[in-house]
Amino acid sequence: MSDRLPTLNEYSEVRATVLGLGTFGGGIGAARFLAERGAAVTITDSRTADELSESIARLDGLAVSRCFWGGHPDDAFRGADLVVVSPAVNPESEILARCRSAGSRITNEIELFLHHFRGRVIAITGSNGKSTTASLTHRLLLPYAQETDFMVALGGNIGTSLLPMVNEFESDDIAVLELSSFQLERLQGANFAPWIALVTNFSPNHLDWHGGVDDYRRAKQVIFAQQGMKDIAIYSDESANDDVSPRRAHPAPSPAWRIRGRRMNFGVYDSGEDGAFMDSGTLVLRDGSREDAIRLYAPSALPGEHNARNIAAAACAAWAAGADPSTFGESLNGFGPLPHRLQRVAEGKGISFYNDSVATTPESSMAALQTLSRPIVILAGGADKGVGLSRFADSIRQHAVAVVLMGETAEQLADLIAASCVSAAPPNVAIALDFDDAFGHAVALVPEGGIVLLSPGCASYGWFQDYRERGDQFTEMAREWISR
Repeated sequence: MSDRLPTLNEYSEVRATVLGLGTFGGGIGAARFLAERGAAVTITDSRTADELSESIARLDGLAVSRCFWGGHPDDAFRGADLVVVSPAVNPESEILARCRSAGSRITNEIELFLHHFRGRVIAITGSNGKSTTASLTHRLLLPYAQETDFMVALGGNIGTSLLPMVNEFESDDIAVLELSSFQLERLQGANFAPWIALVTNFSPNHLDWHGGVDDYRRAKQVIFAQQGMKDIAIYSDESANDDVSPRRAHPAPSPAWRIRGRRMNFGVYDSGEDGAFMDSGTLVLRDGSREDAIRLYAPSALPGEHNARNIAAAACAAWAAGADPSTFGESLNGFGPLPHRLQRVAEGKGISFYNDSVATTPESSMAALQTLSRPIVILAGGADKGVGLSRFADSIRQHAVAVVLMGETAEQLADLIAASCVSAAPPNVAIALDFDDAFGHAVALVPEGGIVLLSPGCASYGWFQDYRERGDQFTEMAREWISR
């Protein structure tokens, strides 16, 4: 097989291996797309069939040639023309090196979608807030799409694969894609040039996978790198330097992003630049010769300055795409937090429980701590991704009455919290043996009228399959505790 990806009519001649079925939808979408077009499909995943039971059930009725669970044997890749790789697999892995040596074309679900997609792409990435911003952008575009009769779809890292329906899109349709650094890393060299590209913020993350902050930034840079002068590049000066503290009077533009597209800004105060700004209950929109301002407030379910920024970012992208801002207020009505994103999941016995399990970066957890005003007991820690935790420890010291530390980073966080308390009273600190123990400590430490907050600031692996399993377990425990 050549390095060229097949056309939609050529897959019947392709032997394809899906490396990583996973639980987030991309592997399932790739398998479905390939099998429905007649490819000979092999699926392999390091997880067991029991761990993947829900994903495997979604393959029912699909003509899959072979499945390998619990490992990646050589036979899964022998003779493969195409290897569709999960974003979590490192590009430098030995498996992929062997596939390249054997002449297999390495691709991924997002690249396949973009290769066949005929419409326009709004691509959204960032270290924090990208799922909420992508969902908001999609929601703000819906009235415009209905009025002008085009389709707008939400997909990518958010967990919905648009690949199986790619031939349903026309040239006027829009795909709003949330893209992770893993997915962007794999789009290097793919001539990816989104019509509108948006970076919510940037702070070091996934350094265990990328190898360093410069490599992580280069992956994020892919979203802007191939844009032309007529494309739109959106990023915020307010968060350009990884600042999650209150607004700065005169933020300096970040030199990190190399921009070819037309630049737009967003934030929570009006800088006078082109972009969208949620300033004191007014959404200000500006684009060269156009300017608009409407009264707009963040829904109560999306509290905090970080969510006001997310709304401004989404409004900027939707307005740039042609949406009428007069519809934004109604579109926001009823919009709640996505699952596992600062979501109040239980309340009773004088205690509120918030599930913020998706907070796998210190900055995201720090934003949660700054948003909630009642006494907080935070469950923090998890797998070590190689990022600094000092600021997170200091934020815990400032905003929490107690902390229950979990997983691989527990001891490190405990030491950092102690070091930050030289001239201040420390919060109560407990180190948990497992998640049951962590929850037990949290409810024992929380005062009446307080909050138990699951916002780990670290990855979930080690104790859990992913952040969703962690959040689901927390939610179940909280509801059971209240019902006793």
